[in-house]
Amino acid sequence: MPLSPPADEPAKRDGAKPTRRVQILSAAAELFAQRGFHGVGIDDIGAAVGISGPALYRHFRSKDAMLGEMLTGISETLLEGGQKLAAGASASDELLAELVSFQVDFALDNPALITVQERNLDNLADADRRQVRTLQRRYVEVWVTAIRDALPNVPESTARSAAHAVFGLINSTPHNRFADRDQMAALLNTLALGALRAVGG
Repeated sequence: MPLSPPADEPAKRDGAKPTRRVQILSAAAELFAQRGFHGVGIDDIGAAVGISGPALYRHFRSKDAMLGEMLTGISETLLEGGQKLAAGASASDELLAELVSFQVDFALDNPALITVQERNLDNLADADRRQVRTLQRRYVEVWVTAIRDALPNVPESTARSAAHAVFGLINSTPHNRFADRDQMAALLNTLALGALRAVGG
């Protein structure tokens, strides 16, 4: 479940080469995760995709703009995915399991993006930070509603705290190198669902 292309960039066809813009964002995410946002220069990102640093300005106005688009894209992808699951679910227990699986897959498939998201919210421009926080709050509310539908005796404040706790559990994945992807997916799904159901008694 890789990060979606920007809204103004057409999605690549199955099997097609990612667009240059998506390549740049992917390379920047890896570098930001490894070295931190302030430890990466435009020339570093350009070298990672085989172009000069200044040539990046044909695609992004600045390194800050890359980060803004990256983190906004993560939040949009998660919100849209969560809303789609909520709209199509036939049972509350089913939705909770699907949301957990969705978040697990995103974390496992995008470890660099998860790391960048954890560490760099404060590095965003004010407008981007407000947008990301708004999108994140809306995604949390999808989870809060799902938790309370599946576990009606759970208060809203507890459901919200539980959602954030489960995000923390799942998003710790980039720091875990003790199991392969399938093993981690199974483990995280079991742990997250078990924790949520325990909240409901």
